[in-house]
Amino acid sequence: MSAELKPGQKYPTPTRGFGDRVFYETLLKQNPSSVMAQEWCVNYGVLNYEDASKLHKIIMKRKGKPIKSTSSPGRNSNLKKKKRVKAEPDEAVDVGLNADGGEGIGMVAM
Repeated sequence: MSAELKPGQKYPTPTRGFGDRVFYETLLKQNPSSVMAQEWCVNYGVLNYEDASKLHKIIMKRKGKPIKSTSSPGRNSNLKKKKRVKAEPDEAVDVGLNADGGEGIGMVAM
């Protein structure tokens, strides 16, 4: 992956003939308000830098997340850590499946 990532890019940019890329680029052209097309195109860096920057801001606003900027690296130092709550194990439920091999595919009835 190159050192120069576009805004919001998380994954390497696929080649032009890659099926997913063709699908999402076409979807974004036909329906610019498509949420899934916007997110895919930004995450994979298939848009030019300006379009990626605009869509990344829209996506972050829609998700209610602040836009990360590289100009203030010490900003996260003032955030409080969240407490983790231990999850209680779920109770076992019998759904009627047996693991003894008495039933199943490949069993011949005589």
